[in-house]
Formats: sequence, structure tokens, C-alpha cells
Amino acid sequence: MRPLSGVRVLDLTRVIAGPVAGRMLAAYGADVLQVGAEHVPELPGLAVETAFGKRSCHIDLRTEPEKLWELIAGADVVLRGYRPGALEKSGFTVEELAKVRPGIVVVDISAYGTQGPWGGRRGFDSLVQMVTGIAHEGGDGVGPGPLPCQALDHATGYLAAFAAVAGLSRRLEEGGSWQAELSLARTAWWLDELGRGEIGDDPYAGDLLDTMDSVFGKLTFVRPPGLIEGAEPYWASSPPRRGEHAPLW
Repeated sequence: MRPLSGVRVLDLTRVIAGPVAGRMLAAYGADVLQVGAEHVPELPGLAVETAFGKRSCHIDLRTEPEKLWELIAGADVVLRGYRPGALEKSGFTVEELAKVRPGIVVVDISAYGTQGPWGGRRGFDSLVQMVTGIAHEGGDGVGPGPLPCQALDHATGYLAAFAAVAGLSRRLEEGGSWQAELSLARTAWWLDELGRGEIGDDPYAGDLLDTMDSVFGKLTFVRPPGLIEGAEPYWASSPPRRGEHAPLW
């Protein structure tokens, strides 16, 4: 029995932060169903890299919102990565989700949060690095220099997975439905507060890598982090093709 066996996670996210959260929950045994739409483009490499351990289905909310409601009714966790307010316009508010599925845990991820003058803005990692000063620090004094990786996305994804587990734990202990909100900007602030350090001599340690056969060929990937004795994380399945599965639990 894996730590999150039996937990159903509805992954309504795309492009790194949210998908990383779903991928991490899948590594501990959750049944993660990623919902996309055929008409919405994806970045092919990222879609594969963040889909380990998941299933993938397509739902067009413009014509078949009832299919998403059916999935919500059977979910334990919903990861949402839409721009703040976008799903609410279609009726998918946190309050309605909790009515349809009492005990649900909703984890929202956005660029700048939901409050303040930038609460409804779209954004992504590199832009948030710009506005928080990280790119300025990494620049040459003339132009900005973003980090060599999407650190805010990945860090926020792991924090979102932690928030989902925290919500499940509180539901078990106290009952009720729970919501967590995370933003790339807040993660940037937290990472900045940690200070600075030196990179080791071998930042690309080969012992962190593994391989897996898939419909995309043999994939080399970084194993999921975690050293819980007796419950080491792993992905039980390779990334699926987009929309490969039916929208069913």
C-alpha cells in the first residue's frame, strides 16, 4: 500500500507548476487524472516530462462542462492552475466544488495570487523573476538574467503537492473541505529569503537519473525526490499521450 493509494487527484493545470504537483502526488500512489482540451495547445516536451504516473483525458468546457462536474464529484483533490477567476466564470467556484464533493481539497496556483492590484493577472515563471528582482540580480547590470531553470515553477509545484497532502490530513482529523492558494511570486519571496549558496562541483549527478520505456521512446528522467523509509516515491506508469484516457475514475 502506497501513502496516497485510493486518493483521486483531478489535475486542471498545465505548464510546469501545477503539473509538477500532480506528478509528485502520483509518485506517492495517487490516481492523478490530468484534464486538458484538444483545442488548447501544450508544449510537447513539458507535457511529457510532467505526466509521469498520470492518466490524461480531454474535456471541452465550452460544450461538456457536465463531464468535469462528474469527475469533481469523485475527486479528493483538485489542482487548479487557471488564471484567477477564469473557472469561477463557468460556475466552478470553490463553494460549488465543496457542495458537489463535500470534503474536497482545492489547491490553487497562480502567478501573483488572488489579492491586490495584480491578483487577476496572467504570468509565468520568467515574468515573475523579472518583477520580483531575481532576474535583475542575475543580470549583468545592463539587462536582466533569469535563472537557468524554472525554479519558481518547480518549487511551487512541490509546495502545492505538500498543500494537497496537508489538506487531506486536516480533512482526516477535522473533517470539512479545504483550500490552499499558492503563487509564484510568494514562492520567489520565500526562496529569496533563504539566502545564497554555492553550487557544488557536480550539479548533474548521474545517480539521480533513471530510464523508462514509453510511447514516446525510452525516456531518461530525474527520479522523484523523497527518502521516506518504506514509502519511497516512484512512478508506476510512463507519460500517456494527450487525451488517451476517458474522463472517468
